[in-house]
Amino acid sequence: MLQPARFVPPMRGSRTSLLRQNEKTIAEGLVRIRDEKQLNELRTEHELVQVPASASLLVNPALPYNRRYCRPSTAKFLADLSHVHYERFHRPLQVNSAVRTMAVQRELIGVNGNAAAISGELASPHLTGAAVDIGKKGLSISEIAWMRAWLLPLQQAGKIDVEEEFYQACFHITVYSSYETPVEPGPRRRAGATLLATGVQ
Repeated sequence: MLQPARFVPPMRGSRTSLLRQNEKTIAEGLVRIRDEKQLNELRTEHELVQVPASASLLVNPALPYNRRYCRPSTAKFLADLSHVHYERFHRPLQVNSAVRTMAVQRELIGVNGNAAAISGELASPHLTGAAVDIGKKGLSISEIAWMRAWLLPLQQAGKIDVEEEFYQACFHITVYSSYETPVEPGPRRRAGATLLATGVQ
């Protein structure tokens, strides 16, 4: 039986975080995707790969097929996170959003006042394909605490940036090319050091 997780503070976003996400993705040479033509070109060139859907990672059925893509480092991160989460909780995570074009982001701004811009230093990292949103709806308190505990050291190491959103109820995560798997080898793989460091066991 899982033990109750102690409270772990939310990973709130900030202007500084969004600035950093833009600075790092631009430094990595990632482009902001203008339209579906450019999106399809990046898919063809394998600059974007499919979100690694599996028994441990679902994709929101409402998400259009050509937007179920992300950068390779982001796909690896999703596979690692969902695998370790599934081993612990025996339930899948769900990706609600991945790559977006400027056209899609412009439409989103029209209906969501919290949506990031399509250009400038505060533009949405979704436009590069490096960012994904993982839904919090349906996750238990223990799962949310576990997620925060697993993500925080990666953010502190500069491999990802996390903005925990409450209006849309998701973890917005931007993954950088420096990401490396934190999963320990062996049949009982889990981010043990991460969990012990925060008391979520």
